[in-house]
Amino acid sequence: MNKIFINTDGGARGNPGPAASAFVIKDDEGNVLFTGQKCLGVGTNNEAEYMAVKIAFEEVKSKLSDKFPLEIEVKADSLLIVNQLSGIFKIKNPRLKVILDEIKILEAEIGKIRYIYIPRAQNFEADALVNSALDNN
Repeated sequence: MNKIFINTDGGARGNPGPAASAFVIKDDEGNVLFTGQKCLGVGTNNEAEYMAVKIAFEEVKSKLSDKFPLEIEVKADSLLIVNQLSGIFKIKNPRLKVILDEIKILEAEIGKIRYIYIPRAQNFEADALVNSALDNN
């Protein structure tokens, strides 16, 4: 296995409001390797989306470091986040910039990363985990 797929999602009810992030990591055959969700306290939708990528990368680093370097496709239903993390759009928000810097450090350790926008309907697994975290918090 040298390629994995990560679906990420984040959300905040109230924006800002109670926020959570989630991810689903699959191998190249579509088997779920790991899932995770995390309540973040009060935050914005964008902060939750960024944190979803960060916590997914931390999971990859923790559990798959023996497989590095990996090729990873990160799929998210936020076109803004995909474009910012791909370097197409600039990030002006200082709070997001801090999370971006942490993500870039993890990227360098993990391998080759590609960010892909997908419609919300194709991101149902990560979306369900975010909503579950927010409902049960």
